[in-house]
Amino acid sequence: MSKFWSTMAKRAVPYVPGEQLNRNILKLNTNENPYPPSPSVLEAINKESNRDLRLYPSPTMDELRESIAHEYGLDKQNVFIGNGSDEVLAFSFMAFFEPGKAIRYPAITYSFYPVYAKLFNIDAEEIELNEDFSIKAADFFYSEGGVIFPNPNAPTSIFLPLDEVERIVKKNPNTVVIFDEAYVDFAEESAVSLVSKYENLLVIQTMSKSRSLAGLRIGFALGNEHLIEALIRMKDSFNSYPVDRLAMAGAKAAIEDTSYFQQTTKKIITTREWVSEKLKQLGFYVLPSQTNFIFARHETITAETIYSSLKAADVLVRYFGKKPIDNYLRITIGTDEEMEVFFKKLSMIVDK
Repeated sequence: MSKFWSTMAKRAVPYVPGEQLNRNILKLNTNENPYPPSPSVLEAINKESNRDLRLYPSPTMDELRESIAHEYGLDKQNVFIGNGSDEVLAFSFMAFFEPGKAIRYPAITYSFYPVYAKLFNIDAEEIELNEDFSIKAADFFYSEGGVIFPNPNAPTSIFLPLDEVERIVKKNPNTVVIFDEAYVDFAEESAVSLVSKYENLLVIQTMSKSRSLAGLRIGFALGNEHLIEALIRMKDSFNSYPVDRLAMAGAKAAIEDTSYFQQTTKKIITTREWVSEKLKQLGFYVLPSQTNFIFARHETITAETIYSSLKAADVLVRYFGKKPIDNYLRITIGTDEEMEVFFKKLSMIVDK
């Protein structure tokens, strides 16, 4: 370890993303959308690319904030935008969580949370899930430092109903409760409807999943204007221009093309349902998903064996290899054609 490293650098334990292989492979391991962005996104980016790229983008991002606010029935002051939802999460840890006051998140959850907790020296209580991997709302009441978790949860794919979400917000009146809704567009409903009701609720979403913009890196937070002000203070103390002109233009077009968004999201949900049923027929136990992926284990064949065999057959799924989820695989939903290829190769493994 370098003698020149700061204590923060020494403390950091970086997040490990899904594999990226440089060959022709069926990639079902990083929950990207299988469909391209709205045609209006490409049109907007092309138009913007012919304008003043020599100039800095807007640091306030007002036009995009207004478009997002309009989509969710909020005001511009209720919207914060960052360079991907992971950056928004990082700013949120800095803005709302204090060293010495333990926050709570599930023991099985998005693995960036412990990374940020360690990086920013935030104490954390990892709350065990129920046996079926569902979240018990009462376990998150009256947290000393705050609450954060994805809804639907990742990697389990399980959704916590809105009435339970609201109970958690109500029972933490003096701390911030953050719901990371990266996958909520594939679920029943969002907690955005509660934003105007509770000053301590922050909802974070991304355009990487349901709007097919993982390559543009756009994330946003929705909350009380005082929470948004704190996030802006963090951003402007770190980087006043986190989102470039092309990303803003593409994101604005994506959020405004609701018809295309609804069409592709519905396709993924439909595919998810038949994939779940077919996996069950092949001997898998499948958790009830409300995301664009499935979390499942086979009754007799280990997850590691299936993962390795699929990888050898040029299909990537996500294998975490840690207890208690070491026998589960996370499988991204692709197009119908891609999932047919997946099942063809999977059948050669589980039908032996």
